[in-house]
Amino acid sequence: MNDGSRDNTAQIVRQFAQQYPALRLLENPGNRGKGYSVRNGMLHANGSILLFSDADLSSPIEEAQKLFAAITSGADVAIGSRWVQSSLQTERQPLYRQLFGRIFNLMLRITLGLKFKDTQCGFKAFTRAAAQKIFPQQQIERWGFDPELLYLAKKFGFKVVEVPVVWGHSGGTRISPLRDGTRMFLEMLRVRWNALTGKYETASS
Repeated sequence: MNDGSRDNTAQIVRQFAQQYPALRLLENPGNRGKGYSVRNGMLHANGSILLFSDADLSSPIEEAQKLFAAITSGADVAIGSRWVQSSLQTERQPLYRQLFGRIFNLMLRITLGLKFKDTQCGFKAFTRAAAQKIFPQQQIERWGFDPELLYLAKKFGFKVVEVPVVWGHSGGTRISPLRDGTRMFLEMLRVRWNALTGKYETASS
């Protein structure tokens, strides 16, 4: 997925795609954000199980087998978690980010009724049926899209399982707790507003 990058990433992917036909490059119309990129990728994905992962591989891709196993056992959505079994973390986030995460998690429980220990881990898998129902309804295009996906999964009655995965903090992640944190809180409220005003029922599917 190329979200308006200005380096040579797209060209490198095209070169690899010549050797590996299963590899595809999707281009966003400019820089639209992580949520838009994930939605675009998932709506163009093939296969019976669809997975998205952070590019920095904070959770090694080998951990995907745990998510696949959860879906094979009956889950519609399997989400990687850093906090179900925190001993699996190879490198923890700085304390200020852990604190922000705990506060945000509490607000999600109160506002959206999401009782997961970790909504923000960028490692999630969906059955094809669940993805085709959830992602067309997604309206948050930036950092706060994860809670919206889980809220929609809950709304549509899908079984969501939280799976402990190996995870290590990547210092290269560019996120400002103040600026991006404020946006995520506002996007959380937007999800609640969308639910109250019936926008998810009327969104195209």
